[in-house]
Amino acid sequence: MELSAENVFNEVEKHLVSPDAVIAALESESNLNPDVRGYFAAFEPEFFKEKGRWFEPYVHHSDSSKFEMTQVGSARHDYTQSKWYVRAKNLKMPFWSDPYYYYDGTNISGHYCTYVKPVFDSEGKLACVCGADITFEWLSKELLNIDDRSRNAKQVNIYRLKRNFDFYSVVFDKDGTCLVHPQDKNVVITDEVILGNLNNHVGGVVEMDICGVPSVVYYGPIEGLDWTVAVIASKSDLQKPFTYMSIILALIAVIGIVAVWFICRRIKYAEEA
Repeated sequence: MELSAENVFNEVEKHLVSPDAVIAALESESNLNPDVRGYFAAFEPEFFKEKGRWFEPYVHHSDSSKFEMTQVGSARHDYTQSKWYVRAKNLKMPFWSDPYYYYDGTNISGHYCTYVKPVFDSEGKLACVCGADITFEWLSKELLNIDDRSRNAKQVNIYRLKRNFDFYSVVFDKDGTCLVHPQDKNVVITDEVILGNLNNHVGGVVEMDICGVPSVVYYGPIEGLDWTVAVIASKSDLQKPFTYMSIILALIAVIGIVAVWFICRRIKYAEEA
């Protein structure tokens, strides 16, 4: 699988000569990226005189498996006032947006996070703000794959453990919202200390009831994002034998943090998995 948001944005930067060239640049790379829901390029007002104040081509998945192009900029959708646009314009560097829910009554409705990058012309002036929309369903599947690989690792199944050790991973936003989790494992955080740690990007270990099960939660921040990965296991699983399980779970937590960080970085740097 290849995720190449940077490739798409670089193509846009190379084709700022006309609106049609920009659209062709978006479309030329998008079909190589099935895990990206859509790409957009939101241009500065009057950048292309013939397009007026709002020009935002959006190449995206429709109800089919193919991409289609929609011009979404308008007075009703004044993207120049959007937080992501203003932040990109001021920050002058790429970032990940806050999670959000998009609904239009079709199968593309859902929870998203967008990788955003400002693009500049040859004179160094802002031309447009580009973005790649990633679904949380995709991130959930990637996190589940990480858990499965870790669960089947030799270190977790050595004879000394004498049990089928189970655990799962979740991702929290800085305000404690559980962004990514298994279908029946939505974790609610109410403890002020833990919420403070999430907000301040501090890791830790805590015992708490999860869905009525006494559990141990190992959590740590992801570099470059306002997210925290947590690995959760029932307390009973950790008690026999406690020492081995604690060490292994801590290692799995580190693996999960690094892996999710890498997944997000692949969007930016077009790595191959």
